[in-house]
Amino acid sequence: MKVVAIYGNPTSEDLSIEEVLDEWAKVTDIPGVELSLRYYERFPTVEEFNELVDVDADALLGVWITKNFLNREFYDRHPRIRYIAGLAHGYQQIDWELSRERGITITNTTYGEHTIAEYTMALLLELCKRTSVSSSYVKSTEWGKTDARYMFAPTKQIELYGKVIGIVGLGKIGLNTARIAHAMGMKVIAWNRTPKEGVDYDFIEQCSLERVLTESDAISLHIALNDETMNMIDDRAIEKMKNDVILVNTSRGGIVDEKALASALESGKVYAAGLDVLRNEPPEEDNPLLSCDNVIITPHIAWLPKTCRMRQISMAVDNFASYLNGRAVSVING
Repeated sequence: MKVVAIYGNPTSEDLSIEEVLDEWAKVTDIPGVELSLRYYERFPTVEEFNELVDVDADALLGVWITKNFLNREFYDRHPRIRYIAGLAHGYQQIDWELSRERGITITNTTYGEHTIAEYTMALLLELCKRTSVSSSYVKSTEWGKTDARYMFAPTKQIELYGKVIGIVGLGKIGLNTARIAHAMGMKVIAWNRTPKEGVDYDFIEQCSLERVLTESDAISLHIALNDETMNMIDDRAIEKMKNDVILVNTSRGGIVDEKALASALESGKVYAAGLDVLRNEPPEEDNPLLSCDNVIITPHIAWLPKTCRMRQISMAVDNFASYLNGRAVSVING
């Protein structure tokens, strides 16, 4: 069986290409597998992606589950492929029926529910505490030479204890975010397209999306981007929210109407926003959020700790082995 694994430049300073290759090489521990590694310097175009994948490949690991790449043309050019593994939690809506018709199993990799939840709460805490601003205040003030006040907060301080956090999407990342918030003394309410069952969710009050929007002091987004969720957070949704609400998005940028959010940030309807994702990455010059003082934007790095990246690859390898053993896991086109 010929397996192609796609990889690019390491996305953090503490991870080397050699370590990435060593982790992917574990695929060859599976009997009968021949591994081909394909490197990309920058994110490929559709045509470049098609060229990266060998025509005679039986399985593809490390792909991006997007409608641009996985389409009829790709399947026609790679007729032997029967297994495709994405490296991310999230994925776009593609032609699932076509993949099933071709007998292809597609999986995602749920490797980062803890670290992405941690990052979500880091954004929320920074918006509420502004520790970096206070640190700059201490470091830049000439103490003893000015009348500057110590034991003074240069920004508004918000206590999260007792506040309501609304979780939109109760997948693994949403659940772990809810757990951290609950441990901090927040009341957790949540909406999921299909209500979750089981003791793991007993501390969460599951309710309608309407209630999450209208009752939450902070809202955190953890849903996939598809035709139904595109621009979910628009003018109408924001109007339903509390005044001074805080919005955090570590899922996909297209879920938020960025012009609507920028307007709400400027008017004060939304107190602040923490975004690790944008509609276009990197952002276009005219993105209105770039000029908003009350938004924190980070470059899609919630998933980037070295431990998380290595686990991402090892889980993809394990998922592939499970598929070969007739026990496919994390299937998203079933």
